[in-house]
This record gives sequence, C-alpha cells and structure tokens, in this order.
Amino acid sequence: MTATTASVEKTRPVVRSGRRFMSGDIACAEGALAAGCRFFAGYPITPATEIAEHMARRLPEIGGVYIQMEDEIGSMAAVIGASYAGIKSMTATSGPGFSLMMENIGLALMTETPCVIVNVMRGGPSTGQPTMPGQQDVMQARWGSHGDYEIIALAPSSVQEMFDLTVEAFNLAEAFRVPVFVLADEIVGHMWERVTIPEEDSIKIVNRKKPTVPPSNEFTPFKPNEDLVPPMAVFGEGYHFHATGLTHDERGYPRTESAEAQTQLVQRLCNKIRKNKERIVRVESTMLEDAEVAVVAYGIAARAALSAVRKARAMHIKAGLLRPVTLWPFPEEQVAQMSRRVKAIVVPEMNCGQIVREVERAAKETPVIFLPKLGEEPHKPDEILDAIKGVQK
Repeated sequence: MTATTASVEKTRPVVRSGRRFMSGDIACAEGALAAGCRFFAGYPITPATEIAEHMARRLPEIGGVYIQMEDEIGSMAAVIGASYAGIKSMTATSGPGFSLMMENIGLALMTETPCVIVNVMRGGPSTGQPTMPGQQDVMQARWGSHGDYEIIALAPSSVQEMFDLTVEAFNLAEAFRVPVFVLADEIVGHMWERVTIPEEDSIKIVNRKKPTVPPSNEFTPFKPNEDLVPPMAVFGEGYHFHATGLTHDERGYPRTESAEAQTQLVQRLCNKIRKNKERIVRVESTMLEDAEVAVVAYGIAARAALSAVRKARAMHIKAGLLRPVTLWPFPEEQVAQMSRRVKAIVVPEMNCGQIVREVERAAKETPVIFLPKLGEEPHKPDEILDAIKGVQK
C-alpha cells in the first residue's frame, strides 16, 4: 500500500446504504466513513489490515486522507494531530500494534483527543497467532497506558455491529473527548454476513462541542461544561492554546509542581466517564427474566453462548444471556442485579481470565464458572451448554 492524500472536506461521506454482504473489517471501515471519519493513519497487521485497505480506497473518493505510517507509534501520533486539526480520525491494529500505541493513547487521554482505535484481537502474547482469534487484550484496553484514567471500549459480536458500533464509537469519542476502542476479534473481523446500512440522513451523528466564545487571550480550552467535558477548539481557528501531556490547568499551561492541578485534572478525566455511565454503558439481555443460570459473554463467544442458552431452554433449563456491548466502563450494576436472581454465572472467554474477574467482583457471592479457550477454535455451544447443565445437577 502507498500513502494517499487528498483535500479534506468537512462533510459527511456518501453512505453506501442498503443491504450488503461484507466482512466485519469492511463493515467497520464503512461505519467509520458513515460517522464522518476523514483521516486514517495505520500500519498493516493481521487481522486488521483489511480495514486499512478499504479506507485507502474509500477515503480519497470522499475528500479524506489515508496515510500508511512507518509504525503504530507514528500512526497514533498522526491520529491525534488530525483530530486536533478538526478531523474525525481513526486507526486500526491488533495486539502487537496495540502495545506500541499505548504511550500515545495516554497522550490522547491527557489532551482529551476524540479518536477511534480498532483492535481486531488475535492470540498472544508477543506476535502469537496472527491469523487466529483471541480476546486477550481486554484488560490491556482498560489498563494499558499508565496513570489514572477511564476509557470506553465496545465489543461487537456480528458484522452488523462492526458497522453500528464503529459509528457509536465515533459518537462517544466526540461527546466525551476521549479515545474509544472497538474491541473485535479475528472471527468477527473476517466473517462475512449481511449488513443493513441505513440511509445517510437516519444515521445519528455526534460532533464535538465547539467554543461558544470568540478567540481571545482569556480563552480557557480545558474548562469543562456541566458534563465535565470541555468544548474543543482546534488548530487553525484562531484560538491560542496549549495541548500538552503534562499536568495542566484549565488554560492548558503545564502545572507539574501542583498537587491541586493534578487532582483537579485527573479526577475530572475519570469522572467525565464515571458520572456519565448511564449514557455510555450498553448490555443486551436474552431470556434473563426468569433465568436460574446466566451466561455472560461478549464478541464471538456470545454467539456460541446464545445458541447454548436456546438449547438449554429447549431442555426446560432456565438459562439466559447477558452480553456486555460496552466492556469499559464495565456494566457492574447490571451484572450485580442479575447475580441476585440466579444460582450461578457461566463466563466463556478466549483468554485465561479477564472479564470473568469483573463478573466475580460484581456478582459477589454468586458462583461464577469460567470457561477459558485458547487457540484457533472458539467455544462450541455444547461446551457452554455442559456448564449450564452442570449447575442444574
């Protein structure tokens, strides 16, 4: 691939609406374009390369910019710069590239840069299994960068959701001035399914809040509104301001020696997510009303879990499924409420135990049964069904 540049028009793209048959990676790229993404910087990596390839073809058609960077470090830096120039921006990667991006993801958190990072997860550690699925980056998404912060991460389980949740990721990034992760997995990224793309006018689009005051020396770029999110001035609009990764005050000036400035800034960065959880967190519940056994699963594992729950119901076993669409912030209130009504919770994950720890914490005394899976094969419905039946014995 080669870098492609074009003049950037701040308009929404022509959406390819209608019913289409496409892969998860391509649906993700189309979702980004529908959300208004005009800049993509990335570096090829399996199983996310198809996202970059599709953006390389499509962005020049709509006046956007695609650039292949020298590595993932530069990719994340370019995304931050483009966003501060007023352009909705995105990158896509997998495990090893995600690790390289972490320092600049921390910079994006501190500078409150809206952007989207797609991680199509594969088996690790290190270079691991480039062409095989995994769900091993969930905790890295939450804690990968240093310091205190809160993050948003969405977990699609279908090709349709690769489109829908990418649009939602941009909307959340713009609304809360925060990097947002789309945590897919190799199977969801590479599978092909029918996708319904809405008409352009019916797609909900959120844009960042802009300053309501004219440029002046008194402008305070990091003074928040009531929702704790400051309006965002961008480079080239006449506003004079600092954007730094150092501890800073509401004017953007470094205050590295001030405990008060550090406390005020970092608590706000956390609270703008924590205090808006009701606006952010999404779960999907299936047959939980009278369930005696619950399954908590996300991504590709949720598809097998749904099939297992349906099989259990056919055997007159009262099972239900709670699927976290939002992994971070974790839907602990929803899990806690569910846990008080069931005998046990089954958690299948393609890792050695990540979200299961959050389920255990939220469920308190309710028994939690963990079903780990590593390697190329995802969970089979019957494996999850056996765990459900084991609770009923």
